[in-house]
Amino acid sequence: MKVAVAGCCHGALDKMYETLELLQRRHNVRPDLLLCCGDFQAVRNEADLRCMAVPAKYRHMQTFYRYYSGEKKAPVLTVFIGGNHEASNHLQELPYGGWVAPNIYYLGYAGVVRFRGVRIGGISGIFKSHDYRKGHFECPPYNQQTIRSAYHVRNIEVFKLKQLKRPIDIFMSHDWPRSIYHYGNKKQLLKMKSFFRQEVESNTLGSPAASELLQHLKPTYWFSAHLHVKFAAFMQHETNSKEELPKATKFLALDKCLPHRDFLQIIDVEHDPNAGDSLEYDAEWIAVLKATNSLVNVTQSTWNMPEKNGLHAKWDYSVTEEAIKEVVEELNHDLKIPCNFTLTAACYDPSKPQKNMEPVHTINPQTTEFCAQFGLTDINDRIQQAKEEGSGRGECEEEEEEEMDSTGSAEEPSEYNTDNSGLSSFNPDEIMLDEEGGDEDLSTCSVDPSPDHPPEFSTSFSDIRIMPDSMAVSSDDAMDSNNEELEKSGGSKEVEEKSSTERSLKRIGGDENGNSGVKKIKRRNQAIYAAEDEDK
Repeated sequence: MKVAVAGCCHGALDKMYETLELLQRRHNVRPDLLLCCGDFQAVRNEADLRCMAVPAKYRHMQTFYRYYSGEKKAPVLTVFIGGNHEASNHLQELPYGGWVAPNIYYLGYAGVVRFRGVRIGGISGIFKSHDYRKGHFECPPYNQQTIRSAYHVRNIEVFKLKQLKRPIDIFMSHDWPRSIYHYGNKKQLLKMKSFFRQEVESNTLGSPAASELLQHLKPTYWFSAHLHVKFAAFMQHETNSKEELPKATKFLALDKCLPHRDFLQIIDVEHDPNAGDSLEYDAEWIAVLKATNSLVNVTQSTWNMPEKNGLHAKWDYSVTEEAIKEVVEELNHDLKIPCNFTLTAACYDPSKPQKNMEPVHTINPQTTEFCAQFGLTDINDRIQQAKEEGSGRGECEEEEEEEMDSTGSAEEPSEYNTDNSGLSSFNPDEIMLDEEGGDEDLSTCSVDPSPDHPPEFSTSFSDIRIMPDSMAVSSDDAMDSNNEELEKSGGSKEVEEKSSTERSLKRIGGDENGNSGVKKIKRRNQAIYAAEDEDK
């Protein structure tokens, strides 16, 4: 079957679907499935805009609300993961995944589904080590810390995915797996994005958690976005035994969705011709969710997942074939995901803007039904209980901000030594914002949803690339580890860039009392505001 893959959508659904329609008209190619690798921006109304971690002037309604209201319907089944520019309050309603609109499915914090026999997995958000070992404690209305930590990857999601034993065909992450750039045309990547050089050479670009999953899952395809550059790589995995067959992963990072950009890829994926056209639950994943349900945490206390170190009675939560069979029997051998989309918030009305609409913590009926069916903990219900009990953990109150200020930015002990995800070095494509534009309280600032109409564009077929059967890069492109050549090609220009980088990234410290009343540099992408996460 034909699968279309898109990078950062940024709410431009009309653009994506119009491009697919153009593909069909000109080349008679109709994808059976569309995958989106984060920054989807499922914004329903003005309250959702308040829950996006971007300055108010970059908050635009875009076009998702038309699909949410039913005014339009996605012409192709769309499956997506979350990134770091999302209406976090909306996606938080569906921690285990669910429909955000008819024919548009969100995979949840982490998830695995099947379509025509193809096994598709993904993990939402980006990696930040200071939040990695916390539970999902955030809920709207967010403060300046939780509006960002809400989309940070947690160790429990990685742990769940590492319990999988059956092969994965396609996997999605928003940020790149760390080290993947060593398996593609690194020289060309640094030519296009020279400001990646320091992180590439120090091997700190990307997510170590995603890298861990890549080595464990060894999917046939891995798709990412986040860095707004197209990049292909081919990774041959090591075998654990002589009996194990060699495995390889074809990696592709997608550019952001903009007019005249190469932001869509079409690939041919082997599928089961006898399988139906409905999106289905994955029985092994459901069994893993059931097995790990006792590990659910809704506090901001840090903790490690069970491991074989003498401290845990149980550390292996992988499931047996019998447990998988039980899930299938529970569903009466019908694994079709029910089309039970429900409106849970008012939809934006351009004729009646409501700039003062406040976000609220909502429990989605889809999640309630899913948890009841499989005996799982409803994370949002647990958070609500914690709030009502006044436990002090998982509460959405202003005093939490004070606590987070003293602990949330600290670099806590972690199995990973670094806290880099994406563009931590100077990015000349991004604009610098002073405290007025970037340090505002993102949970309370005003919104301006008026530009709900996307910018005019002339759809160009250059937006589409049809991948050949093999995505493997050539031997001249791959394994480009000749550092001497890179150093020669960089020359004095690299020294100049480094000097410029150091000057641009320099932070002005606080006064002797620790107060920081001075301006700080924030990073934003000029083209679509796409702020590569500004967390410390």
